[in-house]
Amino acid sequence: MKKVLSTFILCFTMLTAFAQTRMRPVEQLINTADPGWPVVRQWIDSAKNKVEVLPVDAAKAKDALYKTQVTTRSIMGAIVYSTGGILVDEGWIRIFGSGNARMQRTLPDWNKGKGFKEFGDRPAFFIVADDAAGGLFAVNYGSFGKDVENIYYFSPDSLQWEALGKNYEDFIWFCFTGDLEKFYSGIRWKSWRKDIKSMTADEVFNIYPPLWSVEGRDVEKSDKKPVPADEEYLFNLSILKQAADKHDH
Repeated sequence: MKKVLSTFILCFTMLTAFAQTRMRPVEQLINTADPGWPVVRQWIDSAKNKVEVLPVDAAKAKDALYKTQVTTRSIMGAIVYSTGGILVDEGWIRIFGSGNARMQRTLPDWNKGKGFKEFGDRPAFFIVADDAAGGLFAVNYGSFGKDVENIYYFSPDSLQWEALGKNYEDFIWFCFTGDLEKFYSGIRWKSWRKDIKSMTADEVFNIYPPLWSVEGRDVEKSDKKPVPADEEYLFNLSILKQAADKHDH
C-alpha cells in the first residue's frame, strides 16, 4: 500500500524524469490497411451494456492521436481516432477518446500532468477511462506492479489501485459485456441512473461521507454532488498524500 501511494504521488509531482521518445507524425499512426475500429464496432454491436459513441471531430481526432502516439490499428488508437469518447451504462463509465462537446476531456490532454509531464514522455501510468463515482481505470506502465500494460482500477471505496488482470482490449470488452452491477456493488446507489442525468461526462460525484470512510459505508445515506473530475482527482490525491505522510511518521 505504502509503495503504491508514494509511487502515485511521485508520478504526479513529476519528481521522476521519464525518457522522451521521438514523436511520430500523425500520418504514420493512421492505419488504413488493418484498422482497429471495425473490431470495436463489432464489439459495440454485441454489447450487453448500453454503449453510446460520441461523434468525432476530424481535426481533434488527429491532434489526440498524435499526442497519444498509438496507431489506429490498435483498439486504443481506433477509439481515439474514431470517437469523441464512449459512454457506457448511461454514462457511468466514460472511455476517453478525442473529445466532444459532451465530454471535453481527451485521452492525451487529461493525462498530461498526471502520469507524464510532456507529450512524448514515457508515461508511468495512463488513465484511459473513469466513472461517475470518481473511480479511474489506468494502464500500468510500471507504477503499480510488474504486469505492465494491464489495467488497474483506482477504487473510490478503498483509495487503492487494484489490478483487474486485463489489458486495454480486455477492459473495453468488459465495459461492453461485463456484469457492471456486480463490479460496482457497494459503490452505486439505487437512484444513480436518475442522478447521473444531472451531470456532464466531465464531472464525477463527490460523495460524502467518502466511500472509503467508516461513516460512508452505506452509500445510500451519503450526499452526492457533481464536481469537476479534475477537482475530485486532486482531492483524492491530497487524501493519499496525507495517508502516506501519516504512514511515514
